[in-house]
Amino acid sequence: MNSKSTYINDEDRLFDHTVVGLTERARHTLKQPLKGFPHYADTRTGEWTTTEDGFWTGGFWLGVLWLGGFVSGDLTLWQAAEEWVERLEPRVNSDSVFRGFLFYFGCSVGADLAGSKKAETLALDAARSLCATFRSNIGLMPLGTTAEEAHTVGENETNIDSLSASLVLAWAAEKTGDDKFKDVAIRHALTNAHFCVREDGSVCQSASFDSQTGKVIKTYTHKGFSANSTWARAQAWAMMSYAYLSVLYPENREIRDYAEKVCRWWTQNVPDDGVAYWDFDAPQEADTPKDTSATSIACYALLTLATVLDDRQAARVYQRKARNTVKTLCRDYVAVVPRGQAETTGAISPAVLTRGCFDPMRGVATEHELIWGDYFLLHCLGILTGLLPTNKPG
Repeated sequence: MNSKSTYINDEDRLFDHTVVGLTERARHTLKQPLKGFPHYADTRTGEWTTTEDGFWTGGFWLGVLWLGGFVSGDLTLWQAAEEWVERLEPRVNSDSVFRGFLFYFGCSVGADLAGSKKAETLALDAARSLCATFRSNIGLMPLGTTAEEAHTVGENETNIDSLSASLVLAWAAEKTGDDKFKDVAIRHALTNAHFCVREDGSVCQSASFDSQTGKVIKTYTHKGFSANSTWARAQAWAMMSYAYLSVLYPENREIRDYAEKVCRWWTQNVPDDGVAYWDFDAPQEADTPKDTSATSIACYALLTLATVLDDRQAARVYQRKARNTVKTLCRDYVAVVPRGQAETTGAISPAVLTRGCFDPMRGVATEHELIWGDYFLLHCLGILTGLLPTNKPG
């Protein structure tokens, strides 16, 4: 066996082992006395901090269950996801554009992978609710009065995270054939790009605008190192969202151009190992936090965009970059957590993605397992192992 074959086999083994470990982590989590939706966890104990109503992150917990059931064939994970879907229903009409995260990853993904009718119904209801908030004179869905983690909320604020609303609307357009969903999804995405994507392809997180004219008042990053910095997760959300929309709407060159622009910037500015620091402008010192969650989102984006690029050499570069980075994550940032004395010991150890950085400005969960990090790493591994399709989002 030549050295290349050995390398490929070792890599495949690493990927397969991590898929199994992440899926076991989902089972392990279901056995815990959860008070709400898993949000972030101590990677030494595996104990979750939860949110009662799902915050903006709860949909990723359901997403992990949908993905885990699909790649493992363990239908008990899908059964559990169905039960959690019921707990998302009160959020359908919540006045936060970030409910796009909840209902795309928590429900649209389940409708597609598991054929869940309840998840499909809720995702469509959320899409209609979001669509009703669209401000045609501005060209977007504003944050809303209860938007989680926003620096300023209301009818004249937006940020790049709000692109999650475009995901669930675009999905709803595919399901229903209603072009209104598509039109709003695209206009919302393009307006946010005009506000938040800088000329060089880097992304600022937020923007304030005149609620009558739509003129930008200011742009700023409120969760990053400074008001003008490039917060890694903002860059990754933009990459993921524009890549997703590029797959659904390959004829829309403006969307594709933004996808290529923000993805190119990431590959040109990320550290050599592919794993981003929490903010690209933060001093890169020994104790500067990395953010594996932003990195896993970015890897998903690169794998997704590569499927529609006309430049096949560029596509191969993105695929190789994503594969190598996922390998680094699996090798250097995935750890096992203890099972707990009440659980029976099995052959499979629960695996978690460590060093996710949630909110360093407030000192919250800066070296933790983050539920969306688990989701995107598992999704990337599903693609790279051939367990999930590479050309279909969700």
